[in-house]
Amino acid sequence: MLHFDSDYMEGAHPEILKKLSEINFKKNPGYGMDAICESAREKIRAACGCPEGEVYFFVGGTQTNATVIRGLLRPFEGVLAADSGHISLHEAGAVEAGGHKVITIENREGKLCAEHVREYLLRFYGDENHAHMVRPGMVYISHPTEYGTLYTKQELEELSKVCREYKIPLYLDGARLSYALAAEGTDVNLKVIAENCNVFYIGGTKTGAMMGEAVVFPKPLEENFFTIVKQSGALLAKGWILGVQFDVLFTEELYLECGKNGIRTASMLRKGLKEKGYSFYIESPTNQIFVVLENTKMQELKAKVSFSFWEALDESHTVVRFATSWATQEEEIKELLNCL
Repeated sequence: MLHFDSDYMEGAHPEILKKLSEINFKKNPGYGMDAICESAREKIRAACGCPEGEVYFFVGGTQTNATVIRGLLRPFEGVLAADSGHISLHEAGAVEAGGHKVITIENREGKLCAEHVREYLLRFYGDENHAHMVRPGMVYISHPTEYGTLYTKQELEELSKVCREYKIPLYLDGARLSYALAAEGTDVNLKVIAENCNVFYIGGTKTGAMMGEAVVFPKPLEENFFTIVKQSGALLAKGWILGVQFDVLFTEELYLECGKNGIRTASMLRKGLKEKGYSFYIESPTNQIFVVLENTKMQELKAKVSFSFWEALDESHTVVRFATSWATQEEEIKELLNCL
């Protein structure tokens, strides 16, 4: 059976497993207050060009999103997101469970555009009854988006400008950030993100780590975010288990190399699909490929390949997603193409 369901199906990069084994019997202080976590933080700050920044380590993406949003919003505020955004659709209402409404705006190929955000904010503050409504207190985006599409540097700058005008933070979900950074032709890197976002996270779970996400605040916070993390049940006692993974990923650009493998194998698959005449639901330059399959063919393929259902296109066709990862092998791509 071939597996292309997602990019977190493998365990961890061998270099991470090696380092975990080396430090296994070393004693470390808890809650991320150890030298290993600090080493990882320093490397991340350097890569992002924010020497004054704060870095926190979390276990998973939903936990990260719920905690960051809860930590930055006041009780009467909500978060603006694309109607296709992860927090809107695929986190089981985790943000709402924390007491904050997800306010959705129409997406454009999975992205929020500054024009739509500004229009929403103008309408909100132009409504004489806005004091009775949920105030938009943050803008959430993901890079790549749920459709594998990417923001440009200009698009991030435009969103950042709107957020600064209304004095609300811009938060970037980077669960698959390595694949965005490695994509061909992108003009967005970690420093560009740090310059334009008030907070973002660097995803490790889907890029070679056993688990883990690194939240970056490019500028120090006034609030005690550490306490909010603890109160949210998101503070790992054995914090060095997360720290060591990012310390390895940010040594000799391993994080970017992991992303490059996902992009390289996705490009190989995309080229093969085009040669076989398959059509794409959306053109994604990253490691998620959205293909239109005839339903009979889809059912046949399920006997040999696992993949993600995305949406029914019409009575006889379905959109499915194939995802490559940091660990995908070229032989697996060839086998999949043979099945197709």
